[in-house]
Amino acid sequence: MSDLHVLRREAEELIARHLDPTWSFTYDNAKRRAGACDYTRQRITVSRYLSARYDDETNRQTLLHEIAHALAGSRAGHGAAWKRTARAIGYTGGVTHRGETATELAPWVGVCPAGHVAYRHRVAARPTSCAVCSRTFDDRYLFVWTRREITAEARRAAMTPREVAGTP
Repeated sequence: MSDLHVLRREAEELIARHLDPTWSFTYDNAKRRAGACDYTRQRITVSRYLSARYDDETNRQTLLHEIAHALAGSRAGHGAAWKRTARAIGYTGGVTHRGETATELAPWVGVCPAGHVAYRHRVAARPTSCAVCSRTFDDRYLFVWTRREITAEARRAAMTPREVAGTP
């Protein structure tokens, strides 16, 4: 688990090394994605919930991933230009993270007929089938979604120690 103050310092150092001074860093409240590159605001963000769970190297790779997006430009996506840029600055990961998500904060829980469980932070807009049971959509494996109440205890459990103490 990473200390968020140490991660902020590393983020600011990496941004200063690779990007111009107009770029900044902040934490966001994402529960499923590890980081983001906001081209409009020229800002790299990292999930406060997920970065507190990940180790230092995983968080460093998330930062490098997002910095590579800033360097490659918004049109590069995860294509060849982005991959070259990412490798050049030391990124060794893939195009998306495969780490855990903040499932305890997901109000929607889906269960397929075989008992596999999925979590959503927003209500499913259309029928969704289980990817474990079938690689493609298959109505035999539809999730049945229920909404659960997210308790104050679950929210506290997702907070970092500094947030619990009330310090930024």
